[in-house]
Amino acid sequence: MIQTERLILRPYEVADYDDYAAMVADPVVVRHAGAPMTGEEAWMRLLRFIGYWSVFGHGMFAVLDRTTGQYLGETGFMDFRREVAPRLDTMPEAAWVFTSAAHGKGYAYEAAAAAHRWMDEDHAPPATQCMISPANRESIRLAEKLGYRPHDEPQYRDHQVHRLIRGRPENRQSVRQSALLSPVAHSVAAATSASAQAMACGVTGPRMAAWTLWSCSPPVT
Repeated sequence: MIQTERLILRPYEVADYDDYAAMVADPVVVRHAGAPMTGEEAWMRLLRFIGYWSVFGHGMFAVLDRTTGQYLGETGFMDFRREVAPRLDTMPEAAWVFTSAAHGKGYAYEAAAAAHRWMDEDHAPPATQCMISPANRESIRLAEKLGYRPHDEPQYRDHQVHRLIRGRPENRQSVRQSALLSPVAHSVAAATSASAQAMACGVTGPRMAAWTLWSCSPPVT
C-alpha cells in the first residue's frame, strides 16, 4: 500500500467491482477509449488486474480517498504484450484512469507520481513506457509532467498511438537523447492537430481492442 497526502494506493480487490464497473461504464471516462464496458467485461478485467500482482509483484493500484475511502480511479504498471513494432517488452507500461468525479482535482498526478516513485524504488526498471491516443491531450500532458518523452508512433490495432518513455532519474539523460534521435519525436508532441484528434484510440475498433489501451483514458491534472 502507498499513502500520499490525500490518497491511498493499493492492489485491487474483488470488493472493488461495483466502483470499477461504474467507472469504466461512464462515457466521460471512456471518451478516448471507445465504448463503455459491460459489467461482464469489467469483471474479467478486474480479475486480470488482481491476478497480475501474484505473478509479477506489481500491477494496477486502486486509488482511494485517504479520508473517506471513496474510490477515485487507478494507476500502475503492467506488461500488456501489445502487438506493436518494435515491441519494448522489457519496459513496464504505465497507465492511469480516474472517475469523472475525480477530474480536476490533481488526483491523477498525485497518484501516478507516487506509483512511479514506488516502481523506481521497489522494482528499478531501467525505463517505463506509456502509449496514448493522439487525441488525449490531458494524458499526454500528464505523461510529460511525470518525465515521459516522445519516442515513436507505432500502429496498434489499426490506430496510431504515441509511445513515450521515461527513464529512472539516473537514466533520464540517455532516454532523453534516444527520444531526440527518434525521427518522429517532434511529431509525437504535435498531438493537438485536427487529424490527430480524429484518431481517438479505439473509437472505431472493436470494443475489447479499444479497452486494452488504458493510457488512453483521461486523467485530469
